[in-house]
Amino acid sequence: MTATDPLALFDEWFSLARKEEPNDPDAMALATATPDGRPSVRIVLLKGRGPDGFVFYTNMDSRKGAEIAANARAALLFHWKSLRRQFRVEGPVEPVSDAEADAYFATRSRDSQLGAWASYQSRPLDARATFEKRFEDFERRFAGKDVSRPPRWSGYRIKPDLIEFWSDRPHRLHERRLFTATVDGWSEGLLYP
Repeated sequence: MTATDPLALFDEWFSLARKEEPNDPDAMALATATPDGRPSVRIVLLKGRGPDGFVFYTNMDSRKGAEIAANARAALLFHWKSLRRQFRVEGPVEPVSDAEADAYFATRSRDSQLGAWASYQSRPLDARATFEKRFEDFERRFAGKDVSRPPRWSGYRIKPDLIEFWSDRPHRLHERRLFTATVDGWSEGLLYP
């Protein structure tokens, strides 16, 4: 039996989520861990999906960036509550190219671009006013000019080697479809709920 293409199935589910999920259908929980196994999870936004994986962007000096640099594996989870579905990915992480990061950064709003310069993401902040002043300083620095991408701001791609589709069923008799990458494509199976 030939396995279903899990990336094509994701595209179907994601298309439905974009129509039906009222809030942030592209929001995904990103789990990373330190080399000694200390986990961390946060919500990021899916900004690209191709045959080579799932893309998000961040400050590379953030906690997630540091954890990815030290342990280049991660997991993603989409939870589309209104659809009663979850989609999960695990796999190795790699940085996107500078050209990809530049192209995406150019699509962001100017304030989001300036915020990327102003934020020391994940580092302690003594007062909100400090961050706001940094933002104003960068507004002045880039006044009348395009905002370039900060050197420590880029994207990451998670290349899936494990994918799970979870569907809610009555009486907690849920359906879990598991796909595992093989040298020939994907193997497909089921998991007990």
